[in-house]
Amino acid sequence: MSDSNPQGGERWGSRIGVILAVAGSAVGLGNFLRFPGQAAQNGGGAFMLPYFISLLILGIPLCWAEWTMGRYGGTKGFNSAPGIFQTLWRNPLSKYLGSIALLIPLVIYMYYVVIEAWCLGYAFNYLTGDLMLGADSEKYSDFFGRFVGTGADGALLTGESNLILFLLITFVLNFILIYRGISKGIESFCKIAMPIMVICAVCVLARVLTLGGEKVVAGLGAMWNPNAEYLMQPKTWLAASGQIFFSLSVGFGVVINYASYLKKNDDIALSGLTASSMNEFFEVCLGGLITLPAAFIFLGAAAKEQGTFGLGFNALPNVFAVMPGGRFFGFLWFFMLFTAAITSSLSMLQPVIAFFEEGLGLKRHASATLLGLVSAMGSGFVVYFSKGMVALDTFDFWVGTMFIFILAMIQAVIYGWVFGIQKGYEELHRGANIRVPWFVQIMLKYVTPAYLLAIFIGICITQGPDYAKTLSQGGIPLLSIMFILTIWVFLLLLINIAGKRWIAEGRFDAVTHEE
Repeated sequence: MSDSNPQGGERWGSRIGVILAVAGSAVGLGNFLRFPGQAAQNGGGAFMLPYFISLLILGIPLCWAEWTMGRYGGTKGFNSAPGIFQTLWRNPLSKYLGSIALLIPLVIYMYYVVIEAWCLGYAFNYLTGDLMLGADSEKYSDFFGRFVGTGADGALLTGESNLILFLLITFVLNFILIYRGISKGIESFCKIAMPIMVICAVCVLARVLTLGGEKVVAGLGAMWNPNAEYLMQPKTWLAASGQIFFSLSVGFGVVINYASYLKKNDDIALSGLTASSMNEFFEVCLGGLITLPAAFIFLGAAAKEQGTFGLGFNALPNVFAVMPGGRFFGFLWFFMLFTAAITSSLSMLQPVIAFFEEGLGLKRHASATLLGLVSAMGSGFVVYFSKGMVALDTFDFWVGTMFIFILAMIQAVIYGWVFGIQKGYEELHRGANIRVPWFVQIMLKYVTPAYLLAIFIGICITQGPDYAKTLSQGGIPLLSIMFILTIWVFLLLLINIAGKRWIAEGRFDAVTHEE
């Protein structure tokens, strides 16, 4: 079997490049904002037990499965989930399951890029000094509300906020990088961005840890001291497993696409573990030591009650306001968040652009244009319906939570029961620099799907009724769901066209002949 890639020959330029790119797709706002907030609200140190159990049962095994399936599909000439799924499972319907692996990154990008623009805007406002408002929580809450338009739908179009400008800059930067391709765009950027993130994070961490002995210890205690009562609460386990998915980009449709650009003998066992470990370093060692401890030092126990956005965009500006050198460290913090966000948003664009190219035969400029138009409509939807961030929250729950679990379950079943753990084990160790224990394959076939199903049922029971009640009332939540379904139908139609094209070209016949 040739190592050449029939679909245009795109490959990663180096092993460290693909590791940094995969780690970059995982390292994002969830590491520095969502993780500390989830831990604080779910028992502090006690949260870490279900967190690491989820990491070992769900996170790392599923990452290995995605790396394995992705590289296998890539050696058969496919880089998109619909093609890879049908390569793994020779059922005409399997390619349509791949639509979920396109829908998730596309819809998440639509609102994630808006949050990315928040970070860039905050960094700029610290650079100009406009965000040094003193230690007044109300002022920062008012600033955030005006800046992101939470007061009314269409508020961002009135000109009171300059968020649209930052969104435009962010959007264009993403598409310039994605247009350059895997090696010259994503890989080159991540090689620069990841070290910059480390430097910025370490600088902020050093400043936080030197703010005062007793206060620092109290702040770290708020983050890490265990409250065992939370271990008996189902919501703690649900939150921990959900965080792992956000943390490692498992079930996003990203890793399976990235791995498809590897050669058949490129290591995936150690590379996958290294990328996962790098993400955990950013999340646990940096995010867990900066965000909540810093807020707790100045705000006390009230910092633990802040939500993800409240902690990042309302609480921490209070910290920088009273911190010596706060203007500089405020800029550094939000610039780091912006850098982390853009490495993630790039990874959300690549799976869809890969499908447009191999499924529809589009060239890079045409596929980038089509993807730009579709994603711009979604971002515009989120920007216009900004009141209370209802549209954003609806997108995030249904696609950024529910669909991720569904895709993860689909991938676990395809890997464990269709592709087969024996074949998966052999494929995982092709060119591997480490040996992955056999029991990981047993987990992927039995334990991981069962654990996923239990967590999914738990989410449906605990959160489903509230969201169903909200949808029954109509309004923006229902409109948001209709928008998501429209995008899904659009992708299904394109996959149907792509499937007919692949059959006419004899693509799957060629794969069968190779085997």
